[in-house]
Amino acid sequence: MKKYAIAIHGGAGTILQSTMSAEKEAAYKKALEEAIVSGENILKAGGSSLDAVESAIRSLEDCPLFNAGKGAVFTNEGKNEMDASVMEGKTLMAGAVTGVKNIKNPISLAKAVMQQSEHVFLSGEGAMEFAKKVNAKFEPDDYFFVQQRYDQLLQAKETDTIVLDHTNEKKFGTVGCVALDVEGNLAAGTSTGGMTNKKYGRVGDSPMIGAGTYANNNTCAISCTGHGEFFIRSVVAYDISCLMEYKGLSLKEACDIVVMKKLVKIGGEGGLIALDSNGNIELPFNSDGMYRARKKQDEELFIGIYK
Repeated sequence: MKKYAIAIHGGAGTILQSTMSAEKEAAYKKALEEAIVSGENILKAGGSSLDAVESAIRSLEDCPLFNAGKGAVFTNEGKNEMDASVMEGKTLMAGAVTGVKNIKNPISLAKAVMQQSEHVFLSGEGAMEFAKKVNAKFEPDDYFFVQQRYDQLLQAKETDTIVLDHTNEKKFGTVGCVALDVEGNLAAGTSTGGMTNKKYGRVGDSPMIGAGTYANNNTCAISCTGHGEFFIRSVVAYDISCLMEYKGLSLKEACDIVVMKKLVKIGGEGGLIALDSNGNIELPFNSDGMYRARKKQDEELFIGIYK
């Protein structure tokens, strides 16, 4: 029987210790710990990596500190539009949604797309119609209202800028999880509220299989967080898998090339969490910080925020 492993992220970007209060830092660490423990408990009990990924991400979606689910940022129209995707390494099955509103846990809707439809990717009204069909949990607008997020929108509108989550501390607020279960199966998932003041139905990398999320038992499981446009253009998640599959690189070597060289070269900022089928975990980022945590069977829990 293999050993299990799990890693999560809560976004990357300009996250500096100098601008973080002790109370806020403690709140982030507590939320990260609760999320990773909820996923680990499933793995510990012999559950699937897919269920562990869903559980950890639901925990992060339910926390207003992160730009996903309850803490999702506002679009130009003052709405919360969310994206999510999930993928299973054994079968290469995947599910994703984009532009959904009032869905409490978009990651669970993405999983339903994978398991209860013949499709991979649903968007907007169609995704909402599907959500009703599978009895997804809806919440009213006020559930998603976080004053700080609304203030960010007003600030962004004043300058007519699209903001990568936090106005004054440029943070790419996505949440994600990768897991390896005792059966040796990998899974990955990512969820986000997108960009503050986004227009024209903009879609980032988070719901795109191969760009923001990817899992393959032969190589690795990846969940990305960063400036989505660059991650889409670089097909980041799949690129790491390809470097391992076709070039025979280790997980660390592949992550270093993609995050520290390829992305940097085109001006892409952010990071990712990566896990291979042997349980090796990498948490690379080229920004000032990334909310992250990792836990392997028989090893201590690690939680990090800064470089």
